[in-house]
Amino acid sequence: MRLAVVGHVEWIEFVRGDHVPVAGEIVHADHSFEEPAGGGAVAAVQLARLAGEATFLTAVGEDELARRMRARLAELVVTVRDAKRETGTRRGLTFLDARGERTIITIGERLAPRGDDDLEWADLQDADGVYLTAADGDALRAARAAAVLVASPRAGRILHEQDVRLDALVYSDRDSLEAAFAKALDPPPSLLVATRGVEGGRYETAEGSHGTWPAAPLPGPIGDSYGAGDSFAAALTFALAKQMDPAEAVAVAARAGAVCLTGHGPYEHQLTADAL
Repeated sequence: MRLAVVGHVEWIEFVRGDHVPVAGEIVHADHSFEEPAGGGAVAAVQLARLAGEATFLTAVGEDELARRMRARLAELVVTVRDAKRETGTRRGLTFLDARGERTIITIGERLAPRGDDDLEWADLQDADGVYLTAADGDALRAARAAAVLVASPRAGRILHEQDVRLDALVYSDRDSLEAAFAKALDPPPSLLVATRGVEGGRYETAEGSHGTWPAAPLPGPIGDSYGAGDSFAAALTFALAKQMDPAEAVAVAARAGAVCLTGHGPYEHQLTADAL
């Protein structure tokens, strides 16, 4: 399969401790590590683990973090095509607490690929599936050339401004802004997928059919929740590109989210093709 992500990347330092400090408090962290992450990068790695490889179209600064990002994602079997920006690559700090929750601070501008970037956009015409988290209008239209296009509300107002029909939009049913954003899309996506964490979620099609799914059982003790949502969305993209029906697709996606929850950071545990 030919799968791709159009979106953003952030160089994240992960810090693990008992709880997030309140104002003025000092908290001891027992472990730290760094990864190229953010929704686009996490989804690209999940797609690569399901399909054997994936392409990631993004934008970065001309700095050392961009070099480290390319090297690390190459280790994870992701082909990176990146446009250069004068601003630095976005960074972030994520605190992972003892309950498995993640608290994120981002530093700098989120960089999105643009349709006028030299990123071989025409190749997306042959893609079986694309997941999109950040783009401009031209990049969105280039992504629409793929057989299946799935997006996140994080892509923002371009999804409302462009007359582009999505095959699916994945959003949090617990976030009132994301829910309102999803309902207002015109044309409406062929499939709306609303996640509810430990309660599973629900989906509805543009034709009016609908259904729910339970949260998939965790295959091990919880690590942390960073990357679980984007692993879910990437696996949904994979399943729809495999022409699974909505019920089958959300079941695969739920498994991917559950597997990711058992790892520390986004890449320690993700669903693989062998596990399907």
